[in-house]
Amino acid sequence: MAVAQQVGTVKKNYLQALNEALREEMARNEDLLLLGEDIGILGGAFGVTEGLQEEFGGHRVYDMPISEAAIVGVAVGAALNGKTVMAEMQFIDFISCGFDQIVNMMATYHYRTAGEVNIPVVVRGPAGGYGGGALYHSQMNEAWFCHSPGLKVVCPSTPYDAKGLMKAALRDGNPVIFYEIKELYRLNSIAEELPEEDYTVPLGKAAIRRSGKDLTFVTYGNNVYHCLEAAEVLFKEHGIDAEVIDIRSLVPLDEETIYTSLGKTNRVVVVNEAPMTCGFAGEIVARITNNAFDLLDAPPLRVTRLDTPVPWAKPLESFVLPGVDKIVAAGLRVARF
Repeated sequence: MAVAQQVGTVKKNYLQALNEALREEMARNEDLLLLGEDIGILGGAFGVTEGLQEEFGGHRVYDMPISEAAIVGVAVGAALNGKTVMAEMQFIDFISCGFDQIVNMMATYHYRTAGEVNIPVVVRGPAGGYGGGALYHSQMNEAWFCHSPGLKVVCPSTPYDAKGLMKAALRDGNPVIFYEIKELYRLNSIAEELPEEDYTVPLGKAAIRRSGKDLTFVTYGNNVYHCLEAAEVLFKEHGIDAEVIDIRSLVPLDEETIYTSLGKTNRVVVVNEAPMTCGFAGEIVARITNNAFDLLDAPPLRVTRLDTPVPWAKPLESFVLPGVDKIVAAGLRVARF
């Protein structure tokens, strides 16, 4: 459903785009190191780093012990010594094991040194549900890090953005938490032709995936495709023309694009895969009501995961997570208010 934004020569899926980004940045920046569990010989649990150790050597692509705290700690130490580091979490769920190093060390160095020290580290890993991974392999915990000053947080939904945002994150000079949607890794229906020339996607700039005039969906990650499908249902069955905004970057957040859309539609539904309580959808709704309340003709709504771990059984997983039917129902409610 996503529309390719550039024309190149070879279609790449989401996973290939990430691998290509890392390969190109390794060649461009000799100080870039990759750290993670099984990322060398194995090429990562999903293959994101496949072939990189063979190409660039074990002195730049390190197979690390099974300790996320150690991986992030070594990444911070290397960054303090002039390196740029990509630290992989084999599943983003286990980023919690490195939480102290991320929020108390990595996020604070720039502030603690009055701006003298930058920490160019990207912590990335596969995230999200819909694949039957159950409670330890289905999380979206991005709100933890959005709440921690000093960190940038991104979540691409397309191969073009996966490559462009990864390259931008590795060049940013600040710590970035990079959420990859594992259900999109090998989804050929969203494969895109990527430019041959070097490009980046700027952090802090949203993308409009579908234009509309009656209702705005604000979302990111896998839910972009659910919102696009819901928008088609709303248009074909109810004549409601919905705009879909993919924020791509949570921190920094492109509020201007959201408010510009609300200036047209005056109605909004915010969708995210994480639990509702203290989730990022609530943050977006709060900013809208604080800064653009006069643009609203109806109360804003959220569609999120229920406040429960993700079950393994597919019917229960579908019940817990946001889906097209739930998004359509929320859109109808807001549009008819």
